[in-house]
Amino acid sequence: MNKRKTITLSTIFLFLGLTIYYFYPEERLPKNIVIDKILVYKSKRQLLAYSNGQLIKTYKISLGGNPIGKKESEDDSKTPEGLYHIDGKNRYSDFHKNLGISYPNKSDDANAKRLSLKAGGAVKVHGLPNKLGIIGKFQRWYDWTDGCIGLTDQEIDELYSAVKTGTPIEIKP
Repeated sequence: MNKRKTITLSTIFLFLGLTIYYFYPEERLPKNIVIDKILVYKSKRQLLAYSNGQLIKTYKISLGGNPIGKKESEDDSKTPEGLYHIDGKNRYSDFHKNLGISYPNKSDDANAKRLSLKAGGAVKVHGLPNKLGIIGKFQRWYDWTDGCIGLTDQEIDELYSAVKTGTPIEIKP
């Protein structure tokens, strides 16, 4: 086969593969489920949603642009690590919808102060930037947030409905 045919066929297969990836349906959260615990593994890029001690769904996530290590200051693009809780819900966010994370906690504040830095805040679990929801699952291929936990718009819609304010969220390295 000549080089031109190889390139054409490769392009077609690449396009087909990306199309299938984008449109392949994913399992949805069961209706009327209440998620009562969230566990995040930064190194695995996973958010695990639990109800009554049972793992209900695992989400693939994006993190801050500098994801390795614990968040120390507001501008370090790291996602925090530790025990927090969902402290708010915003359906009018700049990122589709969001669930607020109670960062910084006392330990985070003390660590930032020790380093003569500001701990920051406004860390969220959120969807894609408004008007960019078409990106969908491709958002998972890049750590693009400023230190938050990024999901697709469909995924944050699910969690937004199933998670109550006060739900614990543990973020591990």
